[in-house]
Amino acid sequence: MTAAFRIGQGYDVHAFGPGDHVMLGGVRVAHEFGVLAHSDGDVVIHALCDALLGALALGDIGQHFPPSDPRWRGTDSRLFLRHCQELMLDAGWRLGNADVTVIGEQPKVGPHREEIRTALADILGVARLQVSVKATTTEGLGFEGRREGIAAQAVVLLVRA
Repeated sequence: MTAAFRIGQGYDVHAFGPGDHVMLGGVRVAHEFGVLAHSDGDVVIHALCDALLGALALGDIGQHFPPSDPRWRGTDSRLFLRHCQELMLDAGWRLGNADVTVIGEQPKVGPHREEIRTALADILGVARLQVSVKATTTEGLGFEGRREGIAAQAVVLLVRA
């Protein structure tokens, strides 16, 4: 008997470094720092990819796009998410919903929330209502609270296509 649904969760983190923006869910967000990463360092998409891959029992983003492989240097993370979406569809699943939380003091997600939701929904080929994006601070605690970096976590529900 095969399950009618599957759940996956993902987490990603990147330290801040030189730059003038961060990528969040495929959206360029102006910021006083960039992130240190092999690709474009989009924590939202990386967490979402890991959630999808986890639900599919297909490992993690590092197995599919190793940071040791120079061809992924500077890559637009939307390519990673499209790959995960194709794996999902090829395996006979569709996205029920995705819930993403950005963790950090800065940049503020609120002004970009709807654009990020729309961008993610477009990549995943689903309605915007199936994608939730929210943010939280750590009340000044930890590396996020000290504004040393940014993190994201994601949960997905997959249903049989």
